[in-house]
Amino acid sequence: MKITDIKVHMMQVPLVRPFRISLGVITHAVSCLVEIETDTGITGYGEGSPGPLITGENMPGTVETLKVFREKLIGMDPRDIEAVNAVMNRAVAYAGTAKAAVDIACHDILGKDSGLALYKLLGGLSNTIETDMTVGIDAPEIMAAHAKEHIKAGFRVIKTKVGTDITEDLARVKAIREAVGDDVKIRLDANQGWNAREAVELLKRLNEYDIELVEQPVRRFDFEGLKYVTANSPVPVMADESCWDSRDALHLVSERAVDFINIKLMKCGGLWEAKKIVNIAEAAGVEIMLGCMAEESGIAINAAAALGAALGNITRADLDASFSLKKLPYEGGFTIENTKDLVLSEAPGLGLSRLKEEMFQ
Repeated sequence: MKITDIKVHMMQVPLVRPFRISLGVITHAVSCLVEIETDTGITGYGEGSPGPLITGENMPGTVETLKVFREKLIGMDPRDIEAVNAVMNRAVAYAGTAKAAVDIACHDILGKDSGLALYKLLGGLSNTIETDMTVGIDAPEIMAAHAKEHIKAGFRVIKTKVGTDITEDLARVKAIREAVGDDVKIRLDANQGWNAREAVELLKRLNEYDIELVEQPVRRFDFEGLKYVTANSPVPVMADESCWDSRDALHLVSERAVDFINIKLMKCGGLWEAKKIVNIAEAAGVEIMLGCMAEESGIAINAAAALGAALGNITRADLDASFSLKKLPYEGGFTIENTKDLVLSEAPGLGLSRLKEEMFQ
């Protein structure tokens, strides 16, 4: 089997409501669909969703990077995923979003060629993964109302954004806990919004609200600060922006700098690299959460959900981006049960049955 063409289509889907984090505001899912065509008639689909606030990438740059990959990859066997990733890594440094789009499409082809659903191809532990639901930054009473709506709908875990103002953060978490009751898990995500010392002091105060974990309390490059928070916080600490790839994961777990790691396919460059992070973390006894970019349309969510369901050391999921979209650009893939459970398709690969071409540019 050989790659004969790689096509890129841009899409922009409005969110149900603007989504604010400590780094800025997101109003649309801006993403690109990648189609990898082969000489056997099998086409694989992938998605690259550049997140300027997190990865520093944008759509024009991602599209140009994909053009470079097209020149390098035509003629290669897309099932040789290690080789495909090696070629991309030699051609362009970083650029996780473009690499993830190609990597996901190659895995889709591998699944279709083998007749296996992607979750089976990746490990097959389960076909279902439960996601939390995220509340963006707003006034405490509005965030509490949104959290209560999500719990009423059937979610059991709320992830709430914090990190803009310490006093407001305290009020936000207090309001959410009072709104959802004692049986709901609450996760915090500061998106690098605090420094190490204020993070520890604030988490000591927030701990009375029974917080499951806090994600990325300090700047991504502040390794010593992250390690300090982990050593002194009563709330377990998760790395997100501080862990981009398997090398970062090795550094973090070898120094016991975090309690958990959040993998996003757009950061690490796809499923192939993500599996390396999972293996390193598992060997160190560090559990994984599968996350997503708010800008993802859902195609990449299908891939992440497949990985999360397939492997045992992925114990948590924050794969709620699809719930925030006014419409989806595809049919098929996972289905939703009990509001919160993503049930993977049994069809080969990602299991997408139709792309809504009218939504692509």
